[in-house]
Amino acid sequence: MVFGIAVDVIKLALVVALAYGLLSVYVRHRKPQWRASLTDRRLAVLALLMLAVAGIKVIEDVVARESGPVDEALLWFVRRQVPASLHGFFAAVTLSGSAMLLVPLAVIGAAALLVGRRRFEALLLSTSAITATLVVWAVKALVDRARPALWETQWYWGSSFPSGHTLSTAAFSTAAALCVARLRPRAGNAALALAALWTSLVATSRLVLGVHWPSDVLAAMCMGAFIPLLISVAHHVWYRPAASARRP
Repeated sequence: MVFGIAVDVIKLALVVALAYGLLSVYVRHRKPQWRASLTDRRLAVLALLMLAVAGIKVIEDVVARESGPVDEALLWFVRRQVPASLHGFFAAVTLSGSAMLLVPLAVIGAAALLVGRRRFEALLLSTSAITATLVVWAVKALVDRARPALWETQWYWGSSFPSGHTLSTAAFSTAAALCVARLRPRAGNAALALAALWTSLVATSRLVLGVHWPSDVLAAMCMGAFIPLLISVAHHVWYRPAASARRP
């Protein structure tokens, strides 16, 4: 199993490298006005490609029902490694990724940004949260995957794929971190690290509680982080040439 995962990682890395190379050639010959913007956001573009490729790979495995044995083995591994004394902690972490908390945070955050005249940041935060919700509902309806039944767990609505808590947390926390990076560039890396930590904890909590398969949370992390990152990169690519053209 470990060897197979290593091979998949190498393949995904090669696909990302190829995709980035093709994108660079396309921009150089077809969209030279994007070149400076994409160079400035090289790491963000690579992150977008990695999230897209990894997400597509996981979705393919789930739809083709190829992830079952690995999912079950990993879920039992998490069950055995996490002591019962920590289950209460992870139950609380799951609540931090629920709509009950994320919706008020998104509304308050977007309103505060509008008051501070940071319109794009407000749009990034609110659009990411709304898009994440729509993606969760749509993909759950399309895939309709059964939740794990390896042990008795709390009931949650909808199908197992993807993890709504994880996807929504990834979208909100990544959007919030990108807003921080725009407002306070020196705090950007710390904000992104905190976003990744929060998302990882929520994803882990869903496994500890036994209500999602590992592939559910992995795909959700990819899709959730992809949404605000795409909005941010697209804004940078389209806004910069337009801003440059307006300069005397």
